Amino acid sequence: MRILDDIKLDFNDVLIRPKRSTLGSRSEVELNRNHGFFNGVPVVAANMDTTGTFEIADALAQHGMMTAIHKHYDIEALYAFFFTKRQYAIYSMGITPTDLHKWNTLKSKLPKGNIKFVCIDVANGYTERFIDFCKAFKADNPDITLFAGNVVTGDITEQLVLAGVDIVKVGIGPGSVCTTRLKTGVGYPQLSAIMECADAAHGLGGRIIADGGCVTAGDVAKAFGAGADFVMLGSMFAGHEESGGETTVQDGKMFKTFYGMSSADAMDKYSGGVAEYRAAEGKAVSVPFKGSVHETCNDILGGLRSACTYVGARSLKELPKCTTFVRVNNTHNKIFE
Repeated sequence: MRILDDIKLDFNDVLIRPKRSTLGSRSEVELNRNHGFFNGVPVVAANMDTTGTFEIADALAQHGMMTAIHKHYDIEALYAFFFTKRQYAIYSMGITPTDLHKWNTLKSKLPKGNIKFVCIDVANGYTERFIDFCKAFKADNPDITLFAGNVVTGDITEQLVLAGVDIVKVGIGPGSVCTTRLKTGVGYPQLSAIMECADAAHGLGGRIIADGGCVTAGDVAKAFGAGADFVMLGSMFAGHEESGGETTVQDGKMFKTFYGMSSADAMDKYSGGVAEYRAAEGKAVSVPFKGSVHETCNDILGGLRSACTYVGARSLKELPKCTTFVRVNNTHNKIFE
C-alpha cells in the first residue's frame, strides 16, 4: 500500500482565470477542430442507450457534434443507419467474441468506408485483454479512427496510444449515474485525469476524449482548457425529445429515465440481470423533460465561445494555451439551487 498525497482536482475545484482579450465578440471564436480525420465541434454524446441514439446523432450532426451510437442496436438497424455515410457517428462495441462477430458482420455488409469511427468501450481499461484487443482490432482495421477506454493515468494512456488507439477515453467514476467509486473505491478526479492523460497522449501524437463529470457548459470549457481533444457528455444530453429512456409523468410534469450502462436496469434489459460474480455499478434516475436537444447544443456552444472570449482564445484549439486554473473553495452562488 502507498499513498500519493499530491492534490488531484475535479471540475468543481477550479475556475478559469480571465485574461486580457482582443476579441470583440463571441462570434469571432472558432469552435471547429480539424484533426485530419475529423472536422467539427469535438463534443460527443455518450454511447449509453439513453443518449447514444440515432435521433441524437442526427440532431447533433446539425451542430457539427459527434454521437457514439450505443452498442445494443441490432445489425439491421445499424446497417440502415450507417448505409448512408455518417460523418459524425461512432460505432460502439465491447471486447467479447460476440462484439467482434457483430462488427465483422456489419462491416462486411456495408460499403467500405461508411463507418469511420469505432469506440471500444469497457469500464476497466487496465486489463491486458483489453489492450491486446485494441492492438489487434487496429491492425485488422487500420483505416478506422479508434476511440478506446476507459483509463485515468498517463502510463496506460501511453500504452494504448502505442497499441494503435487514436483517441484514449479518460474517466473512471465521474459520471452522474455511475456508482463505480461507491461500489469499488476506485477512481481519479476528472480534471487531473484529463491533464495527466492529455500530457501523456500528446507526447506520442495521440489524443484523448474526456468522458464523464461535466454537468454544465462551464465544465465542458474546463475539460477543453485542461487539454482534452474531445469531450463526451451523458447527462447533459439526457431527457430530451431525441434521447432514449422511458417517458413518465409525475405530478403533471414529464420525466425521462436515464441510467448507467452498468446499472441493474441496463443489465436486466440486455443481459438478463446482474451476474452473480459482479455488482451493479450504475443507477437509474428520472430526468425532467428538456424538450429539443438543439437548445442544449446551443447552450454548450455559447458557453464555449464565451469562455474563449474571457481568456482571449480565438479558437477552441487555443483554449488550453490560454487557460490558467485557480483553485477555489466555491465555484458559484448556490442560494437558488
